[in-house]
Amino acid sequence: MRFVIQRVTEASVTINTLKHSEIEQGFLVLVGIEELDTKEDAEWLCQKLIGLRIFSDTEGKMNLSLKDINGDILLVSQFTLFASTKKGNRPSFIKSAKPEIAIPLYEYCISLLTQLLEKPIKTGIFGADMKISLVNDGPVTILIDSKNKE
Repeated sequence: MRFVIQRVTEASVTINTLKHSEIEQGFLVLVGIEELDTKEDAEWLCQKLIGLRIFSDTEGKMNLSLKDINGDILLVSQFTLFASTKKGNRPSFIKSAKPEIAIPLYEYCISLLTQLLEKPIKTGIFGADMKISLVNDGPVTILIDSKNKE
């Protein structure tokens, strides 16, 4: 499972020209789910996300977590995070989990992040054609992969 985390001052999801959800300061998180991912992968990533200290303190150092700044999360499913470009020019997505695996894990992440953050998070809609708008703060973008725990 992969999270692409973007520190934002604002972000939103629009579906069929209607704004579905939006946040102010916090994280826009794109989540990719692979066939072999489990709840343990989700738990590790969600704990890591909540603990990340990448917001600036009064001295301008990245030292504060999402909870420290009372930030929000916008979680968006994105199966293309497991694209393989090894052969040819058209990506293959065979490593991406099928909906019967991915949807329950995505919903588990929503539930877990809501619990860990101690407030509701915002989301996109799994499988929908979404338009994502964001103002990346920094810019700060971090990739975390549960199969590569550096």
